[in-house]
Amino acid sequence: MFLRRPPALAAWLAGAAAAGRAGARGGGLLALLANQCRFVTGLRVRRAQQIAQLYGRLYSESSRRVLLGCLWRRLRGRPGHASAVMAALAGVFVWDEERIQEEELQRSIDEMKRLEEMSHMFQRSGVERHPPEPKSQREGNEDSGGKEQPWEMVMDKKHFKLWRRPITGTHLYQYRVFGTYTDVTPRQFFNVQLDTEYRKKWDALVIKLEVIERDVVSGSEVLHWVTHFPYPMYSRDYVYVRRYSVDQENNVMVLVSRAVEHPSVPESPEFVRVRSYESQMVIRPHKSFDENGFDYLLTYSDNPQTVFPRYCVSWMVSSGMPDFLEKLHMATLKAKNMEIKVKDYISSKPLETSSEAKATTPSSERKNEGSCGPARIEYA
Repeated sequence: MFLRRPPALAAWLAGAAAAGRAGARGGGLLALLANQCRFVTGLRVRRAQQIAQLYGRLYSESSRRVLLGCLWRRLRGRPGHASAVMAALAGVFVWDEERIQEEELQRSIDEMKRLEEMSHMFQRSGVERHPPEPKSQREGNEDSGGKEQPWEMVMDKKHFKLWRRPITGTHLYQYRVFGTYTDVTPRQFFNVQLDTEYRKKWDALVIKLEVIERDVVSGSEVLHWVTHFPYPMYSRDYVYVRRYSVDQENNVMVLVSRAVEHPSVPESPEFVRVRSYESQMVIRPHKSFDENGFDYLLTYSDNPQTVFPRYCVSWMVSSGMPDFLEKLHMATLKAKNMEIKVKDYISSKPLETSSEAKATTPSSERKNEGSCGPARIEYA
């Protein structure tokens, strides 16, 4: 049984054949070779589409994920990375490549520990600046070819400090905020960050925010977030994978996010897709998760795809990030004082949440998102 040739592909093949005939009439050997290459490429593209359509009929979405995961692992590292093409054709998201690993979470926690240790040392000496990187870490960065720039203080307030440093090889900056709140609990602050439905109420810049898919292995989640940008810029949309962890034994919480591509969220002409961004938030309670007082460390970078000069983008981020953190703080206070119901993400582990999501289809997952939808924490 043959599959119908897509109109766009048929038109492309017809054009290629016509070009090939014209070249052949010219008698050029190069034209004949080009014609042959077009013919072979067209056949392979057509065959790939036929395979994708066939497997789409034979297998359910979950079965296709398992099949593509196996093929991805077998073909990974081979020339051309054919598995990536197969995943795109089948329209599935390959978690083996995109999930956030334990090592990424631990790196953020280790950075918080290092900053705490160095901050205590500088406080005792009366010096107020960002702790330098340990010599061993600087040497490691230089050896790997990723020599990093020193941090520059941008803002020094009573409850937080903001630094930035240039990202090597780009016109962008990486930002870091180290701050303290004493009037809300770590649990309340953490939960407010993660609740998508509540975020839509307190953040007026949100246009759309929903969970796309969850991973049962790591608890990682893919989210789609659309947000207003200052006039006259277009709104931006982010597709990102996010994972959080609560370590009650070591009294620390961490949330890591980074941009990904997902087949169910293609780029829209209505928004500007932000394809490069990373964020790490670490929260350290002063006492416990349910007592007021904690320190936090937020490290953030993205490329908002603007045409403005570097200093304009830096000003927008430097002012926007503290503004977002204060809105997040006020939303936490409001939820606490008015007893607004916010999902407790510390009690429900990410793996348990993702297991529930697995039992639902993508459409029903988004419809029921209000009861258990996590959100990203970035400034908007």
